[in-house]
Amino acid sequence: MDDAIQVSRRNIWSLEWLNFFLADVQTGLGPFLAAYLASSGWNPGRVGYVLTFGGLVSVAMQAPAGAIIDAVRRKRALIAVGLGVLVVGAFLLMGRLSAVRVYSAQFLIGSAGPFLGPTVAAITLGIVGAAAFDKQFGKNQAFNSAGNVFSALLVAYASYKFGYSAIFVMAALFAAPAAISLFAIDAKQIDYARARGAIQKVGDEKVQAEGLSALMKDRMLLCFAASAFLFHLANAAMLPQLGEMLSKDNVKTAAPFMSACIIVTQLVITVMAAWIGKRAAASGRKPLLILGYGVLPIRGVLYTLTHVVGALIAIQILDGVANAIFVIVSILVIKDRTEGTGRFNLAAGAFATVIGIGAATSATVGGLLIQHFGYRASFLGLAGIALLAFMLMWFTVPETLTDSAARAA
Repeated sequence: MDDAIQVSRRNIWSLEWLNFFLADVQTGLGPFLAAYLASSGWNPGRVGYVLTFGGLVSVAMQAPAGAIIDAVRRKRALIAVGLGVLVVGAFLLMGRLSAVRVYSAQFLIGSAGPFLGPTVAAITLGIVGAAAFDKQFGKNQAFNSAGNVFSALLVAYASYKFGYSAIFVMAALFAAPAAISLFAIDAKQIDYARARGAIQKVGDEKVQAEGLSALMKDRMLLCFAASAFLFHLANAAMLPQLGEMLSKDNVKTAAPFMSACIIVTQLVITVMAAWIGKRAAASGRKPLLILGYGVLPIRGVLYTLTHVVGALIAIQILDGVANAIFVIVSILVIKDRTEGTGRFNLAAGAFATVIGIGAATSATVGGLLIQHFGYRASFLGLAGIALLAFMLMWFTVPETLTDSAARAA
């Protein structure tokens, strides 16, 4: 039984630090790439094509990655391969920035990313079991966000001191402590059936997983995916659009402003993540989802009321609250709905594909609104989409935490 699982502290610490160092690797290869390419003479159009290409690769890989994570028994090896691929991508970006090297690096980085976080979640489920997953997943996300803050500050300093190429050297170096944390996890403690959300096997009995068609018949899961699509359709464009609007008035302050906003968001997630995991286990998913979805339309409206930098940075606290809740609770909802099916990771990958499409479309929708109606109307339009997401979630997504699961937790 899940509630009888004994987990060593070494495994827990290794899981948590693995999340921290994976964030360090991925932060160095993500948000700073655009600035690096621009500083190397790439025009905005070419930079946009490269980022779009990497995003499309990542979205396309989400669902296949989930299926592979479900099937592969050696989960640590899967993460190790992903880390190796990221390091190769980092090395490609250190040299001469030809189109072939940059696109190859983006292909590798975009292909590896969908395997890392989901595999860590699967390992966590396989080690601690369903009953303890909520709390531990919250702690994992706290370490991940702390890693994002740490690496963002360190990368900003290194790039200022040594140039942008130092970013990718650091990303490669962070792979070493990530690998050490990974292999400190006892592979024998990762139960294959639990890690994919299957019914616990007996002896050598083969684990049978339900087909994808069974997931597609889950109306509640489909409604939740639709609300998540709308959530990211509204959310993804807000911060870049805000930075774009402010850079029109003062180009020099735009980059520090964006860094401050990102750090505020990640700090909020770091502080709240463990509490969210515990709260979700004790009181359920729906109250937290109402809060997370509810602050997004408020944030969109608030952006239209002030241009004071301090106030705008403070508004990012709402972004941290919304993202902390969504990142953690959405995985818990998927875990609840797929428990016993053996398709936890496939469902999570398909869900990530949906929200990736929503996030990618958000920039286009926001850009069109700006072009035709201006920034204020765009923020209000995105807030309207967020309100629609909130209503869809409120009326179609019931509480997924069962009484027995709450007692076990």
